[in-house]
Amino acid sequence: MKSNDISSYFKLLEIDLDLFGTPSYGGPDGGETGSSGVAMNTNTTTQESLSAENKTFWDRALIVLAAPELIHDQFAQQRDIPNNNGKTIEFRQFDPLPEITTPLVEGVTPDGQSLTVTSTTATVSQYGGYVTTSDILDMTALDPIVNEATKLIARQAGETLDTITRDIINAGTNVMYAGGAASRAALAYTSDDSNNNLTVLDVKKAVRALKRQDAPTIRGNYVAIIHPDVAFDLKNDPEWLAPKQYVDPENIYNGEIGMLYGVRFIENNRAKMFHGDNLSPSGRNLTLSAAASATKSLSVSETLVAGALVGRKVNIGGTVTTVTANTASALTVADNITAASGATVYPGEGGAGGVDAYSTLFLAENAFGTTKVAGGGLEHIVKPLGSGGSSDPLNQRATVGWKAVKTAKILIQQYIVRVESTATP
Repeated sequence: MKSNDISSYFKLLEIDLDLFGTPSYGGPDGGETGSSGVAMNTNTTTQESLSAENKTFWDRALIVLAAPELIHDQFAQQRDIPNNNGKTIEFRQFDPLPEITTPLVEGVTPDGQSLTVTSTTATVSQYGGYVTTSDILDMTALDPIVNEATKLIARQAGETLDTITRDIINAGTNVMYAGGAASRAALAYTSDDSNNNLTVLDVKKAVRALKRQDAPTIRGNYVAIIHPDVAFDLKNDPEWLAPKQYVDPENIYNGEIGMLYGVRFIENNRAKMFHGDNLSPSGRNLTLSAAASATKSLSVSETLVAGALVGRKVNIGGTVTTVTANTASALTVADNITAASGATVYPGEGGAGGVDAYSTLFLAENAFGTTKVAGGGLEHIVKPLGSGGSSDPLNQRATVGWKAVKTAKILIQQYIVRVESTATP
């Protein structure tokens, strides 16, 4: 949906939502009226289930309100939710036709080519959340509760579904590291002059990687989903173009901030970041209290929470390993470590020294697929006061929630280039 369509719907939404709000009294014959003074049917908010018309309206409202959060989904090959087909959804991709280098023979019709379809399947999962309101809150709130709750759950739903897509497509195998770093663990930020921040050269390399695969563009350009921290560094380049310099505002993607070398950049604060939490209650890093010589048992100076680090990655002298057990003063790791007493143990999920590593996804058309939020993909669920039966004998609780069926799938690995980098703090 285009931005102007969303704006128009929001205006309609502001009017129509009022029809579902808390009624006021004083209408003709003492009846109930909405804020506009129009007589209302009070059964709308007290019956055990919403009418079909109201249900359609609220489902539509939830989808429109959630749409701005679906940053990654806007570049996906989208499929309807499977109907009577279990939990499996199929994505299809036509293989390119080969080049024809043999000349035609006069008067002879050549053999035609066969279309080849590659299909891949994914399993959908269900997600959802809700908020509970009380009868007292419903009676005393100044704002219509369902209206406000819907705004909140819509954002929650949109962010949740976008994060699910993000994590799946960030697991691609086509990865590069900014500044020529050899791995994520080697990404380092020392100063403004010594770092592995994303540069124009890295952008050019990502574009070259896509072009080498004959990856098709999306509406004439590739796109990249970028974190604001990384965009802050890249936008300092003099060749950076703002959207108003190259495109009609009607055709700007949701979240689009600019273009560089044929790539339109989409900024989102949920762009993947590889961050390691603090390793102890007292600080981010740990210190070896004794030298380690090709051993998996490491003593540390800090006081730890027993078992709290199991499964965490740690970086010791450039070696990234996984914690398999920990006591209050020691770690057991998966790999043998050799390090001096006093060596620092950093969180290992990000780069060198525990710095955060950021993913910038460069995407071509049909790189991945996902399920649609419309057509049953995202549902608005209202349980009004009085709908709880014996579980709510005094009609004290109502709920407003959402439920979604979701999956995503990488379709062509070579059409996604993930560039990992550091960023200026």
